[in-house]
Order: sequence, then structure tokens, then C-alpha cells
Amino acid sequence: MKRIPPAIIILGQNSQPIAKKISAHFPGSQIYGLIDRTNDTDINFSNFGETLRELFATETPIIAICAAGIIIRTLAPLLSDKRAEPPVLAVAEDGSAVVPLLGGLHGVNDLAREIAAALGVQPAITTTGDIRFRTALLSPPQGYYLANPEDAKTFISNLLAGAKVRLEGAASWLSESNLPIAPDAKLTIRVTEKAIAPTPDCLVYHPQIVAFALTNLSNIEPEIAVSWVQQVLENAGLAAASVAGFFALKDEMGNPALEAVSQYFKVPVRFLNLSELVELDSIEFMENKAAQIALTAAGANSQLIEYDRTNAANCAIALAAQPFDARAIGISRGKLAIVGTGPGGAPWMSPEVKEILREATDWVGYKFYLDLAGTLREGQKRHDSDNREEIDRARFALDLAASGKSVAVVSSGDPGIFAMAAAVFEAIDFDAKPEWQGIDIRVAPGISAMQAAAAAIGAPLGHDFCVISLSDILKPWEVIEQRIAAAAAADLVMAFYNPISKQRIWQLGRAIDILLQSRDAKTPVILGRNLGRPGQSVRVCTLGEFKPQDADMRTLVIVGSSQTRIIPRKYGDVWVYTPRRYQK
Repeated sequence: MKRIPPAIIILGQNSQPIAKKISAHFPGSQIYGLIDRTNDTDINFSNFGETLRELFATETPIIAICAAGIIIRTLAPLLSDKRAEPPVLAVAEDGSAVVPLLGGLHGVNDLAREIAAALGVQPAITTTGDIRFRTALLSPPQGYYLANPEDAKTFISNLLAGAKVRLEGAASWLSESNLPIAPDAKLTIRVTEKAIAPTPDCLVYHPQIVAFALTNLSNIEPEIAVSWVQQVLENAGLAAASVAGFFALKDEMGNPALEAVSQYFKVPVRFLNLSELVELDSIEFMENKAAQIALTAAGANSQLIEYDRTNAANCAIALAAQPFDARAIGISRGKLAIVGTGPGGAPWMSPEVKEILREATDWVGYKFYLDLAGTLREGQKRHDSDNREEIDRARFALDLAASGKSVAVVSSGDPGIFAMAAAVFEAIDFDAKPEWQGIDIRVAPGISAMQAAAAAIGAPLGHDFCVISLSDILKPWEVIEQRIAAAAAADLVMAFYNPISKQRIWQLGRAIDILLQSRDAKTPVILGRNLGRPGQSVRVCTLGEFKPQDADMRTLVIVGSSQTRIIPRKYGDVWVYTPRRYQK
């Protein structure tokens, strides 16, 4: 089962080094910092209690780098059901102590061990069962699922009081522990993939050894697929918790039925190539791709126990010799996110964009924009390219995602405004490569340069406006002239991207001439340069004063409408805004 990335809470800048060290160990984790006391964090907060309680209520694991007492006092009113408690730990500011506080049923002690190992210290585990028996019955290791945690507390209490236990089934973490194992004991621990009803005197652990293969899903609805998988498991007498993963061929990637099954059972779906499948000797199974897939996923010494070829889709189940991590087999569904970092660095990025960048395996983009995106975490790869290679960059990113990678295509500003989102969809539209169809594609918006320029000077985009690029590389200049004239006649505020470059030096002057034919020379013009970056400047002039040499490729130009107004400020600066009401 997928673990929710933890939230790492810090109250002061001195905790930042330890927080970053812990965060590097948990991909997808976010550092929460107290506003005005911390910087360079993923999320800022002003109220410690509200933030901690909100994270706890959403069952997010919490690693708080602060005193344990403040955590206990904050969360005490919420403590009612230990089965719903996420892991909560306190870590000393210098990393010298790791103390698990809550979440024994959800692996808090294992989490403490991981953090302590990363920091090079010993975790302060006080759970009596863990100490005496050298194992955690409440939170079994990865690959095992405890079916009846509600019985575990009494069960462990009986063991601590001197009762012995009988072990049925094989699991080295149990047989090699200090549990008081005896063949005639009244208490039982059973390790089985079978769906059995637990009892208070019997703890049942399901090993994740089931490889469930699915093929030919194109004509089956997601809800039907889920019900069918449930029925197949029931017919085979298998516990759903024993399913390590669902497996299919790569041409099924993106199939809604597979996605629904994976989400319902909360286990991954992985994809294999035909060339990867094991060859079967049995004539009965030789043409059964589902059987080949299941046995390939389950590995050596696996056993095929169930297959169904009578439904609209085909399936097969194989049992592995040991629990296995499905994520190590085949590839996942590829992901491609086109993100906008905003015009500047980290402060301009949305939490969504930051999360995507943290979780991505690969970053793709123009070098300057990748620099704005920040530093890579361990294991991530960066792929730089020239700024004029948008379509080739899009194709490269799509091919990466099709290979199972999680790719972030990085644009500055908003990726859907004269940026990489359109290039990606253009590549998909015109190349039409079948392997791209299964990719999970999303666009994560960012703050555009025009929004940043407008916000820096007031609200010039407060009424109707339009956006025009003066670059004639991808469209004829005649079209650009027509649009400028039409927008001027419509009395729209205009934001101009790509106003000028070394190769394009006359177009801005021509645009100014067109505007002056229908717009007053006193119309306000805003020039925003290096927005959100070192050397940012925002200047206001009139259309009559505006000269082409006032702008460059790093300048965003906003030309006001007949309604746009300038408000002088006390010490010489101005505000510029366009009223919401239009008056002729």
C-alpha cells in the first residue's frame, strides 16, 4: 500500500537543516515553516495548533521538529480512535532524538527507525512489545497486512503476561523474533493469503504474494471491473490484502478500468512488454497472455492458481514464493505534468507545482527555467534544451513519460500562455504516437508575467483585456497587425509578450504606431522587466512617450484602455488601474 508522504513541521530556521535531511529521505514530503521565523519552506503557516490538527485530521504523517509536549497538548483533544491515528513523531532540533508519539497501528515505530537511521541516531521506542519481542505485531513490515488490528492490543497484553503463541505459516520476521512460540499454545498467529475470519485469540497476517494479471479490458466499465476482480478473489478464496499488484501489458496503460481497480484496492498497477513475459510449457496456458503476465510478475517458483477467460476481460492469478514489491516490476503509468513556475523563483510557485517538481523523476525544460525551478532531490534527472526547441522538447518529454517516468516539463509563468503546454498537445495532435495515449497528462498553472506586472503596479487588468505575442516566428506579422488593430478598436487593455529581440527589432515600433492611430497618446503603459527575479523593475509611461528601446525580451508590456487611470502616490510613485465599470 502506498504510504502518504509526511509533513515536516519546523518552528524556526535552526531546524531547517534537519528538516531538509529528513525530507530528502521521503519523496513527496513537504516542509511546513512558521511564517516570519522560517524561509525556503514548501508551505508557510501562522497557527501551529490549527495546522497540526488539520494534518492529523487528514491522516497525514507528522514529523514535528520541536518539543514533544507542545505536540501532545495540541493533539490531545483529537485522540479518540487509535485505529485512525496517523504516525506522529517529535524530533529534536539538532536531530539527536527521534520520539514516536502516536500511530502505533500505522507504523510509527518503523517510521522512527527510518528517520533515526537517516540521522545516525537511535530511535526512542518505548513500546513494550517491540522491545521485549523484537518485532512490531501492530505494524508488520512492508509486504504484510494485519487483518484484525482491533484484537492486537489484548493479544499483545496476553503475551506480555506470559502466554505463548503458535505460529501457522511462514514469515521470517516472526520466526526470528523473540516471541514465545510453542506448538501447543492457545494463542495463534496465522500467516496466510486466504480470506479467513480472524478471532480475538488469532492474529491474521496476509502476505502480499498475489500477482493479479488483467488483459483485454477495452470493453469493460470501471465499476464492472472492480466487481469482477472482487468476485474472482472471492472464488479463489483469497484476501484482497494479499494482492501485491495488478499487472497488464503496456498497451493497456491509461485504461480507466485498470485505474479504478488499482485505486479501489489501493495497490499499484504495473505494465510489462510482451518481450518480458515468461514462456509457458503448458499448451493450456500457452496463448493465455494473462497467465504469462501473472507468472512473470510473481517470479521464480510462483504458482498459477486461477484464471478466467469467460468474461469480457481475461485475468489470471499467480502466487509468489515470498511477498514482493510490485513497484520493482515492469513500469508504472507514465506521468507528464506541464508546470508553470511563475515569473520568478520558489515564492512564485503554487503548492501544486512544488509537489509535482518534488515527485517527478525527470525535469525537462530550457536551462534558465530549470534553474528557476530549484535544486533536484536525490535520484532526479534534469534534461536541459535550447529555448527554441519546444516541439522537440515536448516529444522528448512524452517519450520519457511513455517509458514509465514521472516527468515535469518546466515553463516560466503559466505553461498555457505562449508556453510548453500548447507545444506538448501540438506534438500529441500531429505525431499521434500510440504509446503516448496512455500517459497521465496534466497542466499545473502558474502566475503569468502579465499578472505579476499588473500586481506590481495596481490593477491595470481590472476590466476586459487581451494578450498578444509580437513574435512572428510562428504566425505572420500581418495577422499580428490585424489583432492589434482589432483590440485597439475594441478598447481592450493589451498585454504584449515577446516585444523585441535581437532579430526582431522593428515590430514593437510598428505596434506602437498602430495603437496611436486609435488610442490617446496619454494612455498609460506599464513596462515590467525581470519580474520576480533580481533586478526587477516596473515603470509607467504614456503611449506617446513609449519607445521600442524601452523594452527587451525580458519585458512585459501592458497598454491601457481609454478607461485606465493613474493614481499619484504620496512619495512620487503611482498606482495604475482599470475601473470595473465602463464609461463612454
